[in-house]
Amino acid sequence: MNAVGIVDSIGWTLVHFSWQGALVGGQTALALTLLRKARPQTRYLVACIGLLLCLAWPATELFLRLGGDSGADGGLAIVLSGAAVGMAQESGWSGLFQRNLAWIVATWAVCALFLALRMIAGLMWVRRATMRESHDPAWQARVDRLATQFGLPRPIRLRIVNGLSSPVTAGWWRPVVLVPASLVTSMPPHLLEALLAHELAHIQRHDYLVNLCQNVIEALLFYHPAVWWISRRIRVEREQIADAIAARQLGEPRRLALALSELEKRQFSTHHLAQAANGGDLMSRIKQLVRPDTEALNWKAAIPVLGFLLAGLAGCAQTPASSPATVKTDSIVTTPTAKFDSCERPKYPAEALARNIEGTVTLGFLVSAEGAVVDTTLRKSSGDTSLDEAARTALARCTFTPGTVDGKPTERWTEVQYVWVSK
Repeated sequence: MNAVGIVDSIGWTLVHFSWQGALVGGQTALALTLLRKARPQTRYLVACIGLLLCLAWPATELFLRLGGDSGADGGLAIVLSGAAVGMAQESGWSGLFQRNLAWIVATWAVCALFLALRMIAGLMWVRRATMRESHDPAWQARVDRLATQFGLPRPIRLRIVNGLSSPVTAGWWRPVVLVPASLVTSMPPHLLEALLAHELAHIQRHDYLVNLCQNVIEALLFYHPAVWWISRRIRVEREQIADAIAARQLGEPRRLALALSELEKRQFSTHHLAQAANGGDLMSRIKQLVRPDTEALNWKAAIPVLGFLLAGLAGCAQTPASSPATVKTDSIVTTPTAKFDSCERPKYPAEALARNIEGTVTLGFLVSAEGAVVDTTLRKSSGDTSLDEAARTALARCTFTPGTVDGKPTERWTEVQYVWVSK
């Protein structure tokens, strides 16, 4: 596959994910609403599956497109050497996207690269803080005691960091807990210990790896609101799970609730590349610790469900039909490709050439499953009948590799332009 084919495959995958992601988001939102009375672990699993589907669906489509050398829903170039040049294009939304695929892919690549660099910068900051910041022997001893209580086999490093507002956890093989210096000096020790227990719960669950995968998916599919919504729900449920584990180990849910309340009174920022004690909705977490109950259903819960489902259905409705036959929205579709050795050079009408008449002819044509042109229609005239008929005659003599739906040859309409130049 050449570079144009690769760009087309990536571009159509990105375009199709606009409705695919909406459908996944709607189904995930509906499932989470129905599971509002379930354990946080269940909702967390459902949200993680939804986010993985957001990655797996376009990844599978891209793999099939690249493997099948598919041009997707756009037209393929038909170049006829000589006085006329033809370019096959589809009209409507498909044609609009096809003409701008290069810009779509370029914009996506720039934004994804920026987010990837931002993620790398965050990882470098964590590494620098781990290597350079000071440590406190007394608090390190407390962390070691908590780690033994949690049954963690690896040593947990503790670093005191200036300019940080909440404890965060980073690393998997050699985990580290970064604690704000302001909390060490101003927060009561028993409350800070409760926050550290929350961070060790993240380490026990290997949440850092899941969070890192979330950041990668967010960087690749940044343009879709469903990805950010599902990812946020994952973080909310994850914080509740860590709170429950920490409260169980401490034996005092109220102590952790008081610690979170202290955090709420402070100004803080969230470091998305690490697990922070201030993640999620602090007030809801405090209420869940003090008075555990199930989430009540309200009209706001229906907004993401209806929004994502309507967006997905709208995307499906805008998917153009490429042939008279019904095409599933998740089908892999290719357009007819000209066999160049079968296309004769279009003959410039003598009278039009003598009078230096030029113009562009746009023809719609139907290619059969056998690759023959079985019907044509004049969609835009050049202004001269002889040029229009010469283009129609030249097109009728071409044979094509037929378009396919999921690898099966089928009749497909497409479009071609003949640009007549007298020079």
